[in-house]
Amino acid sequence: MTDQKPSSRREAILHALLELLETDPGARITTSVLARSVGVTEAALYRHFPSKRKMFEALLEFAEEAVFSRCQVILQEQEDVRVRLQQLVHLVLVFGERNPGLCCVLTGDALVGENEALRKRASQFFERLETQVRQTLKEGEIRQGLRPRTSATRSADFVLVFMEGRIQRFIRSSFTRLPTADFDESWGLVADSVWG
Repeated sequence: MTDQKPSSRREAILHALLELLETDPGARITTSVLARSVGVTEAALYRHFPSKRKMFEALLEFAEEAVFSRCQVILQEQEDVRVRLQQLVHLVLVFGERNPGLCCVLTGDALVGENEALRKRASQFFERLETQVRQTLKEGEIRQGLRPRTSATRSADFVLVFMEGRIQRFIRSSFTRLPTADFDESWGLVADSVWG
């Protein structure tokens, strides 16, 4: 989202919000700071978004659409479940790497002090990913006879810990430790832990 030029005021507001999250991770962003960043009044912000919560929800919707629509393409195009799972994980890490400010929203770091329902909404992103990973692992058992070392549920949990850990480390390092760094080697270790 941050790589494209905004085509509307609404998009400009969301881009500015992401840039603020990226330049000062962990800082609480007020509507007055955001309005100054966009070059409009707070009233103008509210003409496009009735609340800051709606801004964050728009960002979450963007992330869900971008990631899960591409997940569906991978699921349709890739037959081998091991490759499919690797591509799904890589997709999420590349998405996070390209959208650092959005990582702060997805992990809830940018939502501290915001509405509890909004934080729950953000956590649904990873819950949905975990469900997708679990289904992929179960499909591997059925179609390819791939037996995880443990249950599909525990294996999916392990894969999610890997993804979330990489994204959290990216945020914690002020976006210097890239989630995709040494991905093939790291994924080899994860895959060996999942299937043995």
